[in-house]
Amino acid sequence: MSKLWGGRFQKSTDKKVDDFNSSIRFDKRMYKQDITGSIAHAKMLGKQGIIAMEDSKKIVAGLLEVLSDIESGKVEFLIDAEDIHMNVEKLLTDKIGESGKRLHTGRSRNDQVALDLRMYLMDETSEISEMLKALLEGLITLAKDHTDTIMPGYTHLQKAQPITFAHHLMAYFEMIKRDLERLSDCRKRTNILPLGSGALAGTTYPLDRQFVADELGFYGVTMNSLDGVSDRDFAIELASCLSMIMMHLSRFSEELILWSSHEFSFVEMDDAYSTGSSIMPQKKNPDVAELIRGKTGRVYGDLMGLLTMMKGIPLAYNKDMQEDKEQIFDAVDTVKLCIPVFLDMIMTMTVKKDNMLKGAKGGFTNATDVADYLVKKGMPFRDAHEVVGKLVFYSISMDKNLDDLSIDEFKQFSDIIEEDVYDAISMETCVNGRTVVGGPAKETVKNAIRIAEEYITNL
Repeated sequence: MSKLWGGRFQKSTDKKVDDFNSSIRFDKRMYKQDITGSIAHAKMLGKQGIIAMEDSKKIVAGLLEVLSDIESGKVEFLIDAEDIHMNVEKLLTDKIGESGKRLHTGRSRNDQVALDLRMYLMDETSEISEMLKALLEGLITLAKDHTDTIMPGYTHLQKAQPITFAHHLMAYFEMIKRDLERLSDCRKRTNILPLGSGALAGTTYPLDRQFVADELGFYGVTMNSLDGVSDRDFAIELASCLSMIMMHLSRFSEELILWSSHEFSFVEMDDAYSTGSSIMPQKKNPDVAELIRGKTGRVYGDLMGLLTMMKGIPLAYNKDMQEDKEQIFDAVDTVKLCIPVFLDMIMTMTVKKDNMLKGAKGGFTNATDVADYLVKKGMPFRDAHEVVGKLVFYSISMDKNLDDLSIDEFKQFSDIIEEDVYDAISMETCVNGRTVVGGPAKETVKNAIRIAEEYITNL
């Protein structure tokens, strides 16, 4: 087939170059955005008298027919037509004749693809945002069930202080909440119309760019034609946001992988979200969590690919930028694949409360509370810290927990320790005494959950 841009050329493109140059195999997913943008453009051309209103209406009707044909599976895209823009234009021209050739008046594929990609990513961002909202709701539901489930909190993967599983879950709520807010903020910078930038220097036609922006629901128009076609920072920003979402899912997945091991045994994955071994019949592997952890690197790679692609490109458009789509599409697809399965995985897992409590009681997680007890009795904190350090060393040598020590053993290290020390260092007291805003106390966490529910309601 002859190229729509082939007038200047005297020789056909090599078949291998056609295959190499073509992007239709991956940018065909933007067909709806391409057609929607073209409809708005055609309406504007007619309104401005740039093309006859009759042609404008004919183009719009033809594009709607093309859209229907694509969605009903009647269309086979052509590699020779290179990309989704030229495929749609060929389908339109085949359908309505000469009028279809007027559609591309006043625009370039450079500003057209920038438009399509922005529209596509905004649609995908909205879908991912809904998935994150569902995940936030799931975390709240789980947290409500575990405000009394005491578990060890960790630093350096060493037992540190007792918390509740609800408190742990609400930490991820805050992370995912920020992820959702980042997506919303990123969307604002994506929602700017580039169409009208032309190839790089706009056009001499009297386009009404604001009309097109209003038709398509954009906040405004790009204010520099070079910038409008030559940057993909909106895609890079989205890839960064998606990378952080995956990072948070990966961190939680890593914990679930550890917790589902025999050594921790804090949770058990549902059979529907686990796999077995082909050789070891006893195995129950947390493959879903492991895959999410693994796919995180894939999204990171997409981000680095986009950054690397853009770092050395002079203004304005360069063919390198065709590589943007596969990478951002992959990042979007991966995140959309991971969020729902992650949510289902955590909502179906079994939480082993007794093992979590047992874990909290071991490892001297109440050592800080012994120090606080001594401080409240009048001892300077630095002295209390030293006393408790010696108590811990003694307890390790005796193979005991702190709350297993007799009062006589306690008094070997400080005369001000009394019988009330046992209440002061019980797991429940250690957790529920931390009522500071953001702390793990039951009522504090319940209040955090209430605030979180209000946040979800107001989204």
